Amino acid sequence: MTSALLAENITVKFGGLTAVNSVTFDIPTGKIVSLIGPNGAGKTTFFNVLTGLYKPTSGSVVFDGEDITARPPHKIAASGIARTFQNIRLFGLMTAEENVMVAMHSHLKSGILATILRTPGQRKEEKESRETARELLNFVGIGKWAGEYARNLSYGDQRRLEVARALALKPKVLLLDEPTAGMNPQESRTFIEFVYRVRDEQNVSILLIEHDMSVVMSVSERVTVLDQGEKIAEGSPEEIKSNQRVIEAYLGKAKGERA
Repeated sequence: MTSALLAENITVKFGGLTAVNSVTFDIPTGKIVSLIGPNGAGKTTFFNVLTGLYKPTSGSVVFDGEDITARPPHKIAASGIARTFQNIRLFGLMTAEENVMVAMHSHLKSGILATILRTPGQRKEEKESRETARELLNFVGIGKWAGEYARNLSYGDQRRLEVARALALKPKVLLLDEPTAGMNPQESRTFIEFVYRVRDEQNVSILLIEHDMSVVMSVSERVTVLDQGEKIAEGSPEEIKSNQRVIEAYLGKAKGERA
C-alpha cells in the first residue's frame, strides 16, 4: 500500500522537554486514519510538524515523493496538504463564500496589478473561483449560507465551512484537528458520514486527531496511539480497543468512553 505522506523518526524538543520522540507514521493513500492519545501526548506537536508550523529536531516528512521537512506552512499547503484547527479559525466578518475564496489564492494566476486593473483574465478567474466556492459549499451542505457572515453560522456549519476552505486548496491529504469538538452525539454521527464522503468524492487521504472514541472507532481504518511523545500502539480499531497498554494510558477505566 502506498503512502500519501510518510513521517520518519520525528523528534521534537523544546529546550529540555521532548514533546515527540522518534515517531514514524504514515497516511496510506485513500485511507482514513486517526492519531489519538491523552492530553500532552504530543499529538498536536506532531500535527504541526506535518504542516510546517514546527520544524522537527530530527526526522523527515515526505509527501508525494518529496521531502517537505524544511518547507514553510504556506508552501506545504499549496503542495497539497490542508488542515483544519481545533479552535475554529474563520474570518468572521467575511461571508462563507469569501472564506473559501481566500483559500484559493495560492492557485490563482492573476497578480496584484491585474487585480487592481480588473483585467479580463482576472475577472474570469474571480468568476471561476466564486463558482468553485459555491460548489464546495454545496458539497459540505451549507450552500444556502454562502452569503452569510461566517460568525453568524451555527457551530456545526462553521466546522463544515472550515472543511470547505481546506478543500479549496485541492489537497491530496486532509488533516482534521478535533473536528467533532463541541458537537452533540447526533452531529458527531452525521460528521462521520461526511468524512467518508470527503474521502470518497474528493479523493483525499484523511488524518484525524480526535478525542471522541466513538468517532475514532467508527471512521478510522487505522489508529495510532501516542503517549508522552512516543508511539505505543498502532493497528485497527479492534486491535486498539483490546490493547492493554492503550487502555491504561489513554482509555482509562472504561473502554470507549470519551476522554
